[in-house]
Order: sequence, then structure tokens, then C-alpha cells
Amino acid sequence: MTREKDIDTLFLEERRYPPSAEFAAQANAQPGIYEEDFDAFWEREGRERVAWFEPFTKLYEWEPPYARWYLGGKLNVAWNCLDKHVEAGRGDSVAYYWEGEPEGDRRELTYADLLAEVTKLANGLKQLGVGKGTPVGIYMGMVPEAPVAMLACARLGAPHTVVFGGFSADSLAGRLQDMECEVLITQDEAWRRGTTVPLKRTADEAVAASPTVQSVIVLRRTGNDVPMTAGRDHWWHELAVDASACPAEPMDPEDLLYLLYTSGTTAKPKGIAHTTAGYLVGVATTHHYIFDLKRDADVYWCAADVGWVTGHSYIVYGPLCNGAASVMYEGTPDFPDKDRWWEVAERYGVTILYTAPTAIRSHMKWGPEHAAKHDLSKLRLLGSVGEPINPEAWIWYHEHIGGERCPIVDTWWQTETGMIMITPLPGITTTKPGSATKPFPGVDAAIYNDAGEEVGPGGGGYLVLRRPWPAMLRGLYKEHDRYVDTYWSRYDDVYFAGDGARVDEDSDFWLLGRVDDVMNVSGHRISTIEVESALVDHHDVAEAAVAARHDGTTGQAIVAFVTLKSGIEGSVAMLEELRDHVAKKIGPIAKPANIVFTPELPKTRSGKIMRRLLRDVAENRPLGDTTTLADPTVVEELRHRGAEEQSNED
Repeated sequence: MTREKDIDTLFLEERRYPPSAEFAAQANAQPGIYEEDFDAFWEREGRERVAWFEPFTKLYEWEPPYARWYLGGKLNVAWNCLDKHVEAGRGDSVAYYWEGEPEGDRRELTYADLLAEVTKLANGLKQLGVGKGTPVGIYMGMVPEAPVAMLACARLGAPHTVVFGGFSADSLAGRLQDMECEVLITQDEAWRRGTTVPLKRTADEAVAASPTVQSVIVLRRTGNDVPMTAGRDHWWHELAVDASACPAEPMDPEDLLYLLYTSGTTAKPKGIAHTTAGYLVGVATTHHYIFDLKRDADVYWCAADVGWVTGHSYIVYGPLCNGAASVMYEGTPDFPDKDRWWEVAERYGVTILYTAPTAIRSHMKWGPEHAAKHDLSKLRLLGSVGEPINPEAWIWYHEHIGGERCPIVDTWWQTETGMIMITPLPGITTTKPGSATKPFPGVDAAIYNDAGEEVGPGGGGYLVLRRPWPAMLRGLYKEHDRYVDTYWSRYDDVYFAGDGARVDEDSDFWLLGRVDDVMNVSGHRISTIEVESALVDHHDVAEAAVAARHDGTTGQAIVAFVTLKSGIEGSVAMLEELRDHVAKKIGPIAKPANIVFTPELPKTRSGKIMRRLLRDVAENRPLGDTTTLADPTVVEELRHRGAEEQSNED
């Protein structure tokens, strides 16, 4: 949760930014949109945003906790993202301006180009036995072939799971095993900050532990030698050569499109299931209105990674369904220089930018002079995603990137929701730095107290969703009971988002962060249990507990409290060894920023670790009641050790 003083600051925020008359006059969203009937809104959007092989005959069915949308229809997601535009005569329109990390490494792909590449890969996948229902894993960097792989799967009706290229072999293997993937698509290596990331080597480790994987497709990216297993491994450029027509598989609305695994409050990631029709309608609709997309005029850049839901919904499926021209960038914001993003934005004439508060705060720290070197005058709308944005970062973004002229859409949503749920609508909404403002039309969001009562203006509590929405998850893969327990057990037939929120006197929402044991580090959800499990997997660790502390750049940082086995001493070398071990088990994003070595963790007399006190120590807050502790002196010792070891930050 956001610290109390941060919450107080939010509600002292008095700055208001009404839409300009010029923007309002041309906006896709017009004021009457909020008054539309729920069913009528989603009926119209379902027919206008998506092309159907057979039209749907029923809008939705709702049997909590499961919904089914756009029943009776037939469609294909890849056809909607590609063929629809090519057949309408827009094949020469740009789909992606791709910027590789090595300077000068650039490609421009039209919708016709993208369709040709998807067709060739789909035909290659068919040679390997992939068809409707075949599960496929994708483990790649930010290259155009990542969307090509996703769309080739969608064309065949093969559900995919994309695994972020920063995850470890263990994390990849766990996902491949859970989905029982038969094919893995990867690349030789990826570029990152001038060095290579060994994706194929990591993939080989994962496949060795994943008996269902029969074939591996490898894209040549860096050109360095990588081991290839005869009979199992296939070079992309040798497999994806058949350019003959590959018909798009007609899919039922509720056929599985993809699984995306996300951290939960246990060590095992949750397989979020998203299906075909409702998901596509949801992401295309939100993309159209929230980003005010003008198809033949805008250059849109979602600066996320395809490995996360933001990339699925707002780099691939939503923008392509809407016929957008998008920028896709392989590298980091500060390589080789801290103005790289702004150089890219200037080169392609970016008009819409969607990024995370973590990135904005990094640019704040580096200084506005880097953006000032470049012409950003074509920007007309900015967006924020991944975590609540603090007002200072919002104002900096508004002034130094948006030139005080661009509306900012501060969006709240989740992997589970599939689409943006709470957001300003540009041209309509008066924005406030730090507030996500109002639920999107057709979304019924509220804030409940512990008793399940809706709180009024000025109140705070738990964010809930009271009606189904088209892009909502269709459960957790093979885990019905966990699905019900995680999202539907706190309140009857109401979705519990796991986030705290406040509502102000204007009925605007202010998100306050997670209320469970899931941390938000640079917009990435990481559970405390995952990191604890990785730490105790180390042979020298007896016990570990993890908490989050506030961090000015990443939002939250991971603090680990570790008890080593008898005879093992804590040291700088051990600290680095444990951080590297966590990176190997989960991925570098999960490395603790601080590790505090302690002979004992604070426990109750019944042996339960007092995690509340660890969070207080991590945040350097006043300690609450310690009377139930078996040894109250442990906490003060931890506080002392923590103060000594603050230098352990990355």
C-alpha cells in the first residue's frame, strides 16, 4: 500500500487540467458516452470494432464468477489484425516502425508485410503439427517477430503463452510445464545495453525440464553461434518459407487466445486465461477511445514489453485491430544515451506515448535536458500504466514531455482485466495529477469497506468490479478453486481486484497500490512468496521473509530478511550470491534491493512470522504492537541491521 503521508499528499492535490476546446472538438469520446446503456454500448462496440465471419447472436451470459461474451459468432483475431486491413486496401499502411537497440538497426513493416510474415510462420507451424488447440510458448525479446509469432498462433487457433525475455529458465519451464506447450518459439540472443542475453541457452535449460515440448523454433537475431538440437530445433528462416495462403481458423468467441502468467500470493504463478471475442472487443474499444486514435494520422508508441499484458493488449492486439501505426523499440530508455527515447519519438513523429511511472521517474532523475534536445511537438496525448503515478512525476511528464498541451490518461487495469478499466477520457475528463479519475464506459467499479458496503466520496477501501466486462479473465488455468478464492471470496459475486483505492468529492478514483503480498517493482508484479521460495532454495539459507519498501524510481523495492544456516556468515559476497540466485530462479527483476542478514526473524509465540513488522522495518515506520512476539528485541535488532545495510541497493 502507498504510505500514509503519500495518501495525504494525494488528497491535498488541487491542480486541475480540463480538456482544451480544440481537443474536445475532435475527440473520439464525446460526453454522452457515459450515459449509454451497458448492453447497448458493448453491443455496438462488438459490431463496430471487430469483423465477424458469423455475427454474434447473444451479447453475454453471466454466471458468477464466469462470463461468456458475444455468443454465437465466429471470428479470428489474426484476421482482424491483418487481413481486414489488407482487404480494405490499407496493406501499404505502416503497422510497425521497429527500432532495434543497435543504432541504425531499423525496419518498417506494413500490414501487408506483417500478413506475409505471419502466413509463412503459420505454415511452418503447421508442418510441425500445430493446429487449433495446440499450446505454444513464446520466449523472445522486443523484435517484430514476437507479434508475428503471437498472430501466427492466433491464425491457427493455437493458444500461446508469452514469457518475458528477462525470466529465468526455471520460470520459463514452470510456464511451459503448466500449459503443456508442444512448441517453443525463441531467438538465438537478445540485445540489451550493448551486450547479448542468451535466450536460446536459457530456453534449452527450460525445455530440458519440459517434456511436452517437441519442437523449438529459433529466430536468428544477433547471429552468434548457439547450440541446435537435431530433430527438435528449427531455424525460423528455414522453417517459415511457405508463402502460400493460410486460411484463418474460424474461432468460437470463448476459444482460448492466450494464457499469461502473473504473480499471486503463493509461489506458483497464476495462469490468466483470455479468450477470443470479448478480449479483442475490449482492447480495441479502449484503445480507440482512451488514446483517441486517428488511424491515418497518429503514430502510437506503447513503450512496454510484449511479454507483459500491456504489450499483448496495447502493442499487439488492440492497435493492430484498429489499424494503428505503432513504434516498437527493442532497447532500454538510456542506451546508448539518456535521450534515446526522445530521439526515437522525434524520428517517427510519435503523437501518442504510453509508458510507466517508473520510466517517467527515471527520466526525471536524469533531467529534462535530454528531452529538450529533441522536437517532441507532434506529441498530442500521453499515457501512464503499471502502477499509481505520483503527482510530481505526472507534472514533470506534463511539462517536459507534453509541453503542457497534452492530456494525460493515467490508466488502471490488470493482467486479469485484459483491458483498461479506470481512466480519463481525453477531450471529456478534467484530469488531476495522481488520479485515474473514472471507470471506463461499460465498467462498473466501486470501492467497498470490509463489510462489503460501498464507501462514499472521501472514503477509502478495496477496489471492486460489480459487473462483467468483455475482456475479463475466464478463470485461472486448471485452478477453479484458486480463481474463486483469489478474486471472488471476499464479496459475493463481486470481483476483488486486490488494490486499495480512495474516492474524492468528484467521485474520482485514486489508486493506492496492492493490499496483498504482491509487490509492484517497476510495474512488474512479484509476490513475496516467490522471492522467499527462491531464497530458501539456496543451500545456505535457513529462512527468509520478504517485504517491499517505497522507492522513488521503481515504486517499490524488495527487502529480504535472511537467516543463514548455522556456521554461515553474512557478507557482501553472500549478499551478491543470494541476489544472483534469485535472478536465476525468477529473473533479474526479482533481485532484492536490500538483504538484511539476521539470526532470527520476528515471530509470534505460535511461530508465525510477523510480516507486518517486517514491512514497518523496511519502510522505517514506527512499530506497531509487538506484545505477541516471542522475542520483541528481534525487531529492534532488525531495524539496527537494516540501517547498517542500506548500502546494499542496486
